[in-house]
Amino acid sequence: MQKVFDALTTAFRHHGGELSKEQYAQIVTHYTTLFEGPDTIFILLQASGYPIVETASGAYRLETYSVPYRDQRYCVIDIETNGSKPGTSQVIEIGAVMIERGEIIDRLETFVECAFLPEYITKITGIEPTDLAGAPTRRAALTALREFMGDAVFVAHNANFDYSFLTASFNRFGLGDIGNPKLCTIDLAKRTFESERYGLAYLNESLGIESAVHHRAYSDAISAFRVMQKSFETVPAHVKTTDDLLRFSVSSKKERGKKNASASSLQG
Repeated sequence: MQKVFDALTTAFRHHGGELSKEQYAQIVTHYTTLFEGPDTIFILLQASGYPIVETASGAYRLETYSVPYRDQRYCVIDIETNGSKPGTSQVIEIGAVMIERGEIIDRLETFVECAFLPEYITKITGIEPTDLAGAPTRRAALTALREFMGDAVFVAHNANFDYSFLTASFNRFGLGDIGNPKLCTIDLAKRTFESERYGLAYLNESLGIESAVHHRAYSDAISAFRVMQKSFETVPAHVKTTDDLLRFSVSSKKERGKKNASASSLQG
């Protein structure tokens, strides 16, 4: 499904955030092999968290293209795992906060049942095998996270790790790919404020972020949210929508220079 997400996002951006029914159908039938048709794919897209909606006229709209980034819902997530590779490791703790208009409106925090916990993971996280005994199963915990995320933007510090690990974990239990747009707070921080380092522990200290403990999922999710708040203080004026923010967060220095020059000329 990742090719469908990417192709649709590119097409939405090219067509001003909206696709006709015919344009949408052409893309999804090209990139999928399912026989159910575009309508079923639409249901699967929404179930995966891809922020697509059908308009009253029968067209399709990408919500993040028009929503002001400060009004967007963000799900800030952190996971702890018992190893680095999802093929041989698993999630052992999940922490997530749902953000809307800059405020925490909901939270999710849970251990995950696990039979094998290496000693070095306990030393890093402080999580003991007894913490995981009797915790929700992987299927139950991952299903709860999938439902909690909805179609909010997926936010994490070093988001590629959490995103790819969870995608693999979701697929293992039949929950499908993650279609939620992804925002990395490291990428965003590097483009909005100067710091000697951008690791979460260093930013906690340098920004005065009060964190209960490092390398615990819920605490790190809160810290990533605070880093995002700090970045929002200096996001350029030309960044207005969520889609603008997502593109800005991965833009090159050259691209940002062109945007700033264009914005200055318009103001002049």
